[in-house]
Amino acid sequence: MLSLKNVTKEYSGKRAVDSVNFEVQKGEVVGFLGPNGAGKTTTMRMIATLLDPDEGEIMLDDKNIREHSFFIRQKLGFMPENNPLYDDMLTSEYLNYVADLKELKGNERLRAIDEAVKETGIAEVFYKPISELSKGYKQRVGLAQAIMHKPDILILDEPTEGLDPNQRVGIRNLIKGLGKDRTIILSTHVLQEVTAMCSRVIIINQGKIVADGTTDELIRKAQGKRLIRLGAQGLTDTSRLAAIEGIESVTEKERRDAKGTFELSVVGEVDPRLYIFDLANQEGWKIWELHQEQLSLEDVFRELTVEEKQ
Repeated sequence: MLSLKNVTKEYSGKRAVDSVNFEVQKGEVVGFLGPNGAGKTTTMRMIATLLDPDEGEIMLDDKNIREHSFFIRQKLGFMPENNPLYDDMLTSEYLNYVADLKELKGNERLRAIDEAVKETGIAEVFYKPISELSKGYKQRVGLAQAIMHKPDILILDEPTEGLDPNQRVGIRNLIKGLGKDRTIILSTHVLQEVTAMCSRVIIINQGKIVADGTTDELIRKAQGKRLIRLGAQGLTDTSRLAAIEGIESVTEKERRDAKGTFELSVVGEVDPRLYIFDLANQEGWKIWELHQEQLSLEDVFRELTVEEKQ
């Protein structure tokens, strides 16, 4: 449905987006992640036809966005990061203004506004000034304008930015509902939201795509290094523990008298837990905890995007 091929964008001679390639199919909810300055917003603005790529092409339904920008904009709904709204308007005035911009008329216009209001849950603030709305309701109004013309693709840049935890849950549930019959590309710094909402994750760093897949796929690919948590009584000398095949390092995390909790960094395919158990029997350690920690999307994100120290 949407494809980017060798898309590049430069600012002052620096590549903000560097030969980016990916495709998004109909019905996918894609989390587009990256640290600040990685190229997320620039890429999303190019997809939304607000910026032209310097190189490469962006296609939607086999149409190039450079040549068919009006057609593309009819297919897209865009909510930018700063969610620009007119504070001096009522919510109703603003949505009618957006309907004018989208050239919606007559019964189609009334139906579009009504359905957007219902879908985003803003009926109770429909006749209130936007300046008086909470941050959560303002985000909902931003979503309402993005979906009013029933776009095939929604592009949401930091839709939960600045919200408190309860507001985040509300917007998260709203986006999950919107994703049932639309393709959604969203960026966020809250990785738990990606796990909860997205069927696929694309990670960009320094303008390049560094990972693309489901959350489970990315975690499996990062399993080359794993963490094992060990709680043992009587373990004071970790040298024999560190000598077990696959154990790269042993870090003592907590110590209470003879009881200690340790974090073991493990590489390779060998699972050292059986050998740890045998060694504990030989040394007389009493184990109360021994398990492999599940990597999270945050672990994968940090591994792929933390810049190497100079």
